Amino acid sequence: MEPLLQRLNQAGAAVADWFTSPQFYGQAAIVVGAWLLAIVVAGALRGRLKPPQKLEIPGGLGDAAPSLAKARTLLFPATLALFMGAAVEVSQSLAGQIGVARLALGLSVVYFIHAFITGFIGNRLIVRLVNLIGVPIALLHVFGWLDDVTAYLDGVSISVGNIRFSLYVLARTVIFGAILFWFGRISNSTGKRVIRSQPDLDSRTREIVAKLFEIALFVVFFLLLLQIMGISLTTLAVFGGAVGVGLGFGLQQIASNFISGIIILLDKSITIGDFIELEDGRSGRLRELSMRSATLETYDGKDIMVPNETFITSSFTNWTHYNEKQRYSLNFSVAYKTDLPALFDIVREVVASHPKVLSGDAVPAAEQPDAEIDSFGDSGVNILVEFWMEGVDDGENRVGADLLLMIWMALKQHDIEMPFPQREVAIVGGAARAGGPGDAGN
Repeated sequence: MEPLLQRLNQAGAAVADWFTSPQFYGQAAIVVGAWLLAIVVAGALRGRLKPPQKLEIPGGLGDAAPSLAKARTLLFPATLALFMGAAVEVSQSLAGQIGVARLALGLSVVYFIHAFITGFIGNRLIVRLVNLIGVPIALLHVFGWLDDVTAYLDGVSISVGNIRFSLYVLARTVIFGAILFWFGRISNSTGKRVIRSQPDLDSRTREIVAKLFEIALFVVFFLLLLQIMGISLTTLAVFGGAVGVGLGFGLQQIASNFISGIIILLDKSITIGDFIELEDGRSGRLRELSMRSATLETYDGKDIMVPNETFITSSFTNWTHYNEKQRYSLNFSVAYKTDLPALFDIVREVVASHPKVLSGDAVPAAEQPDAEIDSFGDSGVNILVEFWMEGVDDGENRVGADLLLMIWMALKQHDIEMPFPQREVAIVGGAARAGGPGDAGN
């Protein structure tokens, strides 16, 4: 017990001597001076570097002003880390010790990392990984312990054939894999947005280039992840030959959808924005065409996920691919006593007055609003109305419902009767007589 107490007393005395030594106060003064200098320099830079209200980046990358405003908040953390790094060198030269300066440098690096991830990274998983793993790694590097920890983790390993796995490889794969996943997703979305915003390319070419870019990016990041894991590409080639047969059978549906997506983009049968009706009656506007499926957005707020193979192996109706103009029809009935020629003129005038119906001298005769007899019904004459319009008669273009109301109001204004089902009963051989159960014997 006494040797332990003696050691503790000696350690406490050494710490007290160090805290009262000139070297400690010299380092503390250098650190405080670096901190004050960082405040002054960062304040001066912040006053001079004021981001504009709006700054459009060429190529469809969007507005850079919000990013510049966020980068402006990093001036003090970056300046502080820079001056603390200089403080370590100054402490080594003047005080002969760097313990306090190195501790301040580590804290400033942690402060900079925290400010960066909270300002620029919105993914919570990446933020947690950086806080739990990235910050300790930065501290180990600052204090010079990273190589020792890495060597210890690399020593704990197992081997499977020619492939060696260790705790260091596992940690490196998790850290850099998460970073690659985050960076790959951002690169994919940014790259496709830039490609799709090029006015020199038509919509089909933009989709083809965007899909090829997505495939190339996936392959590049997959190969980088294999290199991080320490797996040789030669080993991957041998392994891929063995697994290829299994993938051919197990993933043939995925491969079929992928190849179908490429064919769809090349044969130009559908493109983004087309209104498509499937064979089973479901319909919607094509909003997205991915590597596996197409997304049809309906007018009632639903998304229909259609495998790409469906557009190759089954029939479908593309309403708006080459021509936005569509013909629609309406049906109603009028009484047999109606003056049909006058009715037709009224209906044509009413239909042509709708702003979304194609009419006027510039419209061909075949596309002018028309009204005609469809058939003779039991209670009245069935009238057929045909009209042309641009777009699909649904969603914001609910033209058919408007026209029915307008026709009904016009018929009511001109006292034109719309019949209801009725029957005529003729009694042969005498007058009608009501009878009941008591009349059976009469």
